[in-house]
Amino acid sequence: MAIKVVAEWMINLEDEDISFIKKFLLASGSLKEVANRYEVTYPTVRLRLDKLIQKIQVSEDTANEPYVALIKRLALDDKLDFETAKLLISEYKKTKGVK
Repeated sequence: MAIKVVAEWMINLEDEDISFIKKFLLASGSLKEVANRYEVTYPTVRLRLDKLIQKIQVSEDTANEPYVALIKRLALDDKLDFETAKLLISEYKKTKGVK
């Protein structure tokens, strides 16, 4: 059975993110098991999961503020440093009259 509609939060995920989610599910949500499969430490997997959670939360904000969501997504993907992202969002909000 093919998926005909993809949830909005899944559209912006990279292939690596989808692979991680698959491994996480196959490991019944055990971060320890996922760490073993990736041959990394538990804190590394926990950090990866936290980053993935942030990506999903950011994608849900896209409808309200697409530009801000884009900047946050770039920062989460390490394509833009955090301080620059904060500056861009701050300046954008000033132009919109939001504090």
